Amino acid sequence: MSSLPPSSSDSPKPSATRSSDAAVTPGGSARGPSGDWVAAAEPLSWRKNAWLFVATAVCVFLKGAQQTDAAFLSHASLVSGAQFAGALLSILLAHEFGHYIAARLHKVDASLPFFIPMPFLSPFGTMGAVIRMRGVIPTRKALLDIGASGPLAGICLAIPLYAWGVAHSRLIPWDGTSGGLELGESVLSKVIDHFAVGHVPDGMNIELSPIAFAAWAGMFVTMINLFPVGQLDGGHVAYALLGKRQDRAAVIAHRAMLAFFFVSIGGYLVRDARAGLGFHRIGEHVNNSMFWLVWFEVLAVLGTLSSRKREAPASPETLSVGTRVAATALLVALAAFGRDYSSVGLWIAWFVGLGVLLAMEVRGGTLRSHATFEHPSAGTSPLGVLRVGIAVVTLLLFALLFMPTPISM
Repeated sequence: MSSLPPSSSDSPKPSATRSSDAAVTPGGSARGPSGDWVAAAEPLSWRKNAWLFVATAVCVFLKGAQQTDAAFLSHASLVSGAQFAGALLSILLAHEFGHYIAARLHKVDASLPFFIPMPFLSPFGTMGAVIRMRGVIPTRKALLDIGASGPLAGICLAIPLYAWGVAHSRLIPWDGTSGGLELGESVLSKVIDHFAVGHVPDGMNIELSPIAFAAWAGMFVTMINLFPVGQLDGGHVAYALLGKRQDRAAVIAHRAMLAFFFVSIGGYLVRDARAGLGFHRIGEHVNNSMFWLVWFEVLAVLGTLSSRKREAPASPETLSVGTRVAATALLVALAAFGRDYSSVGLWIAWFVGLGVLLAMEVRGGTLRSHATFEHPSAGTSPLGVLRVGIAVVTLLLFALLFMPTPISM
């Protein structure tokens, strides 16, 4: 995942250097040929990146080792951990260095990838990685190249790894009540399953091998990054293709996440009603749909932080980042508790809390403001036929990877 807004939280202020096509300012930035302000390059640091990568590798390995029924640190668990970690980290490295190399080719000051270890909350042991770009990407061509290079590089590894991994997976009896993670299916994964596995008999399911699970995780991460909103890779690609029209499209795409959340719950409840089950499984359905609500709020937080770089201080009625994070975390925790200890009163309180959060979003959040997801300008120079084709293919890739319910339990 690339990160467009500059950050100075833990790095010194960049110093500008004079060149033939950049006018230096006292603040340490320069105006480039396109008229945009860009920061001069800092010396490349790597120690923090290396330690974060090592920590992430350990977390991913341990998650992979837990995927087998064998004893922990047995030969089988070690092999499982090594296969899972090797495949997933390869995909993530390809993705991030796709961004990094493209940024360097366009002379955009970019950091090495910062990997994010997540040993407890993530089923993969990581939340992926980000690179920091200090300054503004100057042209639409650069924006497209940087935004699309990561997902395309990652998917070029994920597809063959998934095909090989699923071909070496096994079929197990499955009645839908066996517990554990049930992974979502995309159009792309279904096509690969069809050719790599063939027909799956009724009552059976594919138990993914560690390599197939890692590749599925890589495709899942790519899907998230290609959502055409804000500073995600898909937002960069869509803005490079559509220009300012993408700002309105991003608002629609962001609100679609909230629609997916309610449609998912509604679909589950309709199926339960037809089966005569009533509302007894509401906790399970809310948790299985929670992905979309969480990402609706995550992108709202990222959009708010990004907009602060461009706008005056927020007005008092604007929903703060802290309030949004606290409310979302409380809803997630209460829903997780309600999965196993459900009651009518708990879920009434949960939906009331959700209603309060959405009311705050309407009053002073992303359901009111359209400026939250405005993308920084990248000039008006045309992309050219080849790059238009790359942009279209990249956004079509998102459609092929899209999963209505990515993970359920």
